[in-house]
Amino acid sequence: MSASGGGKAILAAFLANLGIALAKFIAWALSGSASMLAEAIHSVADSGNQLLLMLGGRKAKREADRAHPFGYGRERYVYAFVVSIILFSVGGLFAIYEAIDKLTHPHELDQTWWWLPIVVLVVAIGLESFSLRTAVKESNLVRDTGQSWVSFVRRAKAPELPVVLLEDVGALTGLTFALLGVGLTVITGNPLFDALGTLMIGILLVLIAIALGVETKSLLVGEGATPADHDRIVDAINAGDEIEKIIHMKTLYLGPDELMVAAKIALNADKPLREAAVDIDAIEARIREALPIARVIYIEPDVYRPSLDPEPSTDVFVLKSSD
Repeated sequence: MSASGGGKAILAAFLANLGIALAKFIAWALSGSASMLAEAIHSVADSGNQLLLMLGGRKAKREADRAHPFGYGRERYVYAFVVSIILFSVGGLFAIYEAIDKLTHPHELDQTWWWLPIVVLVVAIGLESFSLRTAVKESNLVRDTGQSWVSFVRRAKAPELPVVLLEDVGALTGLTFALLGVGLTVITGNPLFDALGTLMIGILLVLIAIALGVETKSLLVGEGATPADHDRIVDAINAGDEIEKIIHMKTLYLGPDELMVAAKIALNADKPLREAAVDIDAIEARIREALPIARVIYIEPDVYRPSLDPEPSTDVFVLKSSD
């Protein structure tokens, strides 16, 4: 997987979630805490999600073929979308179901192992913080200077890092909810708080899953270059004296690390074909130099033809005074 895919962040999140899930299941089995069961399922779902992201990165590396002439780069978007569905169904809906069950049928914590969920949650917070730190470090390598984290998650073309970031933030928030619910249950002896903590975890996971689904759907449908990259391409085309005008231009991400550029440019009508070909080669070279991810470029030469109808004069719109 490319650097933009955050391979280290995915691996760190997978290892952290796997160990945390095992500890949570043990704590739930011994204490009977509903919040611990919800958090254990959450960690299992997250571990599976990281495996899916790694699988998507591997499949995206396949070479282009006749059936997929532009390659398999969008496999990473597909698997990121599947992750959002799993997070919604397995993590969020299960936690909500478990919370409703415990609200209607309260279950007190085991008097012997009441302390174990608290210990596991504190350790889990430490491990998730390490995972989030790794994700932030990987994201900073590709995040633009001064770009906010909300903008990074919404605008990133590589889906893995936003997914891991949201999962880690959601995990830390969910752990805080669980710790609050279990802690209040231990202090007051009322299992209602444990169930409410579970409900808050479920709602949080559903909201994160919806946000991931919306952003990933946009990538699947097809997004163009960012405004900054669009301007770089335009500047690269206009940097030489080969063209008279850019008639129109469209861009499309074929994958997180591959951008297609299609542009119709106006050349001198009297220019020979050989010279036009040389000019197009020079323009393509400048685009690739300005934006290396622009790997698929189609330049269509044309002759600029202004509108056949002349623009109306100002007099048409201005009412002259009588004097």
